[in-house]
Amino acid sequence: MSLLSGQKPRNEVYSKLVLLSLLAVSPVSAQQDVPLTLAAAEALAMADDPGRDAMLAQADALDDQSVAANQLPEIKLRMGLANFPIESGGFSTEGMTQAQLGLRMEFPPGGTLEARARQFDFLATEMRETAEGRDRDVLASVRSAWLDTYYWQRTHAIVDEVRPFFVDLANVTRSLYSVGRKNQQDLLRAELELSRLDDRLIEISNQHSVAIAMLSEWIGADANRHLAEKLPDWSALPPLSQLQSSLLEHPAVNAANARIEAKEAGIDVAEEDHMSGWTWDLGYGYRDGMLSDGTPRSDFVSLSVTMDLPFFRNERQGRQLSAAFSERRAAEASKSELIRRLNSRLEAEYARWTELSRRIALYEAQILTQAAANARASLVAYQSDASDFANVMRAYIDDLNARVEHIKLQVERAKSFAVLANFGGIPR
Repeated sequence: MSLLSGQKPRNEVYSKLVLLSLLAVSPVSAQQDVPLTLAAAEALAMADDPGRDAMLAQADALDDQSVAANQLPEIKLRMGLANFPIESGGFSTEGMTQAQLGLRMEFPPGGTLEARARQFDFLATEMRETAEGRDRDVLASVRSAWLDTYYWQRTHAIVDEVRPFFVDLANVTRSLYSVGRKNQQDLLRAELELSRLDDRLIEISNQHSVAIAMLSEWIGADANRHLAEKLPDWSALPPLSQLQSSLLEHPAVNAANARIEAKEAGIDVAEEDHMSGWTWDLGYGYRDGMLSDGTPRSDFVSLSVTMDLPFFRNERQGRQLSAAFSERRAAEASKSELIRRLNSRLEAEYARWTELSRRIALYEAQILTQAAANARASLVAYQSDASDFANVMRAYIDDLNARVEHIKLQVERAKSFAVLANFGGIPR
């Protein structure tokens, strides 16, 4: 089952998201203290998306055009005065002078109206599929922005957590230096690393602000809220073959299918144009005056049928039909290229997710534990004068970097999952 597949399920999802967003923003004062989860951020973004609304409005307009295109032309009313004598100037002086009233009705060739209506129907379907594709793109963008913000928030928290140790280490080194137990180089190294840590915090804060600004593009002022401490549980994926199968239900592919159907209807329109259209005229002519024998002049009724003659049609309509076939081939080629491109991106992203998962497993099984143990061991060795101060600083910086890198890998894997979810096949 593809992500957000089908109109009715999508509406149900939107209803739930909107409800969640309403719960998330009321009351405002209390909401600021509630951590912003990724699901809540998604709800806020999906509740108000002018881009999607514009696309759906265009689809509605195309539906209306489809209904209008399938209607016969309006009946034309014709009124006039025929054979009025200029010199005598009387309505009854000439026998053929008459007041005319007529109706004209045009009938387009064959099934032209129905074919044009189908064109608009498929174009409306294409627009709705494009709107669903935008839904997925919005979700992917919100997820990426939220995850970036999360990364810098957690990184700042980790650095803040270890900073007191570096402060204590610098203070202890300063005290030991004052009594001659440590040399000045150790003190300078401790102060330097503390300054570098503060500089790192400044850069992290700056990047955090940038990430918040990017998130605010989608959810407004709620981007300033503190994020939830845990990432979504996106540690498992369906098999690649399942995702590849779901790719054929991607909104972009569905839109391409609808575009091909619209081009097929265009071929039908061009073929129907080879047939002749008909125009019916019904007229009534009123006459005044008398005949030579004293009887009133008779009124006239006329009926005529007009049809198109194909004397100059073959070249023009042949070109139109050829153009319609070419447009369909172009749409089919675009679809094939789209599927190939989506499949390539899917395989590459799946490989990336797999690699990140392996690295995360390595960090959790070995690297984090080893880095922490190495930091503790270096400190014990330094306290017993079995190691120098540089080893201590290097070990604790390595431990800090390992923790930050672990968070980064988790965030990058979550981003990769979000990209894969965009392709479909991953139930939400």
